[in-house]
Amino acid sequence: MTDAGALEAQISQQVITALKLHDAERTGTLRLIKNALKNKAIEKRAPLTPAEEQQALATMIKQRRDSIEQFTKGNRPELAAKEAAEIVVIEEFLPKAMDEAGLRALVAEVIAEHASASGHAPTPKDMGAVIKAVQARLQQAGVRAEGRVVSEMVKQALAG
Repeated sequence: MTDAGALEAQISQQVITALKLHDAERTGTLRLIKNALKNKAIEKRAPLTPAEEQQALATMIKQRRDSIEQFTKGNRPELAAKEAAEIVVIEEFLPKAMDEAGLRALVAEVIAEHASASGHAPTPKDMGAVIKAVQARLQQAGVRAEGRVVSEMVKQALAG
């Protein structure tokens, strides 16, 4: 069995467990995850790699965060709470998110390496290269961080 099949099997097991526990919210969210992964695989016409699975789940989380923002603006706290609960379930299947202090240290480390490699301190023009390097390091470490957060931290570090 491939890694792609392993995650799908794990989610299927979780669906069965949630059904037995009569946990309707969790069951619904797990089914959404399963369908999203299946649709991505159909779209690609091949099994998903673990990185692609993580990307699909990260996209689902991003969509829910956007929805929470809209529901909060629209004064619909019950819908925002439902989306927040879905994020908690989706995050169970993703690598642990890196904390802010660790991410700041990683950004500083990458900027220092970039400076020693190029012979000058990186400028805001080098932001794209620094962000790519930070994302690559995160992936190697097996942790994740939201792209928007990484971008903001790099921008602050290069500006200051």
